[in-house]
Amino acid sequence: MAERQAVILAGGLATRMQPRTLTVPKILLDVAGRPFADLQLELLAKYNYQRVVLCVAHLGEQVRDYVGDGKRWGLRVEYSDEGKELLGTGGALRAAAALLEDTFLVTYGDSYLPFDYAAPLDSLRAHDDCDGVMSAFKNDGKWDASNVRTDGEWILAYEKGTKDPAFDHIDYGAIALRKSTVLELPERQRSGLDDLQTKLARKHRLRAIVARERFYEIGSPEGLASLEERLK
Repeated sequence: MAERQAVILAGGLATRMQPRTLTVPKILLDVAGRPFADLQLELLAKYNYQRVVLCVAHLGEQVRDYVGDGKRWGLRVEYSDEGKELLGTGGALRAAAALLEDTFLVTYGDSYLPFDYAAPLDSLRAHDDCDGVMSAFKNDGKWDASNVRTDGEWILAYEKGTKDPAFDHIDYGAIALRKSTVLELPERQRSGLDDLQTKLARKHRLRAIVARERFYEIGSPEGLASLEERLK
């Protein structure tokens, strides 16, 4: 069986969490007494991921120093550094292309997702009629602005900022992709992963995995407090 690889996008400035993130990268913020990276890497190891690429930029040296080679979680961790000019989520992924397997999972350095992290990648590998498998959650605008329309099997549309009530699901925070889609992105140019997701949905090349439990994130003080409450 091919190894499972996950990419964690962890290079942002995390402005909503300042002033803490002026000196500590978001992925290393304290959550229930532990650096968040511990929680996230443990989850990936639990679902039998073997390789992780950490896309870093802001305070990236701290992430390297703490996570190292990943052996303490039973992982092999590699790094892709955007440098001083931040490239956005799509640009950061394109910059990491040389490290990517043919298929891989992408998640964010502030996302804690209580679901089967292996499911999107396993689904992508089982279907040649798609180029991505996005996890989604029936949000109804409760936890954040809904941006996904799905029939449970396919992502029918993905639109950030839409007010259409038909978009009652939200991007859950984990998507499996083929490397070939990433190579289509422009090199060293700022772009968002959401643009790629919108394109794949319009081409009917984006399958869906529907999560049953809400997502958690540490990108805001309220989100971090909610995760700490759940972990209790």
